[in-house]
Amino acid sequence: MSDGAGEVVAVGEGVTRVKVGDRVAGTFFQNWISGKIDRSVMSSDLGGSIDGVLAEYVVLNQDGVVLIPEHLSYAEGATLPCAAVTAWHALVTKGNLQAGETVLVLGTGGVSVFATQFAKLHGAKVIATSSSDRKLEQMRELGADMTINYKTTPDWEKQVYELSDRVGVDHVVEVGGAGTLAKSLQAVRYGGRVHLIGVLSGFGGEISPMPILFKSVTVNGIYVGSKEMFEAMNQAIAKAQLKPVIDRIFPLAEATQAYEYLKSGSHLGKVVIQVSQ
Repeated sequence: MSDGAGEVVAVGEGVTRVKVGDRVAGTFFQNWISGKIDRSVMSSDLGGSIDGVLAEYVVLNQDGVVLIPEHLSYAEGATLPCAAVTAWHALVTKGNLQAGETVLVLGTGGVSVFATQFAKLHGAKVIATSSSDRKLEQMRELGADMTINYKTTPDWEKQVYELSDRVGVDHVVEVGGAGTLAKSLQAVRYGGRVHLIGVLSGFGGEISPMPILFKSVTVNGIYVGSKEMFEAMNQAIAKAQLKPVIDRIFPLAEATQAYEYLKSGSHLGKVVIQVSQ
């Protein structure tokens, strides 16, 4: 319940950054304005340390909101604060993504879909994985250059190696965690980057540090991003007129069903709860 977008309906005394009528989204970390993350940021996460945004009205600091691109609806704007900023932080801010590089995205959730869109925006190639051929077809429609069904190809890291001209990929958007990290380290090239984002496969398991050492791999821990990153990303989204991928929109009365649907893994992209019409 950390992501939301809506209209500013009132402002407090001394507020200068936004005005009534502005279309905004909240930042995931309310206190991470710019620069590097530090301990103080960790107590300002919406839906975690502080109340989330599944409500008709929320009160946020003026430094904790950004204007959403004009071409996006509120539903589309609500997809940006966590998944989109995370993908941008990984590939662009930390990863310095370049045209011609190859990005491996795992699965078809919000982060992986945004990573695919941002990679194509920068002229990179994308290899996408999923257990669903239907979703892989959708990923190709979104711009993925190559796809792998990890259910029918359990040794997908070997297939990634072959698809990358037996070199390995430049970037891995790693959302699986302990269950996939070892394979991601095999799939990345010498001197490549693994952006560690999610733990969908759990927290346990042992990971050998040797591939990181021998291949001079950079492993980046990515925990969403700052307001500064959010605003830079929005500029790129606006310039490209990029549209977030929304799988399904639920009304507020069906919020529980929305989370059950998300849990089922049936979605591709983002699931949105619409609070009001």
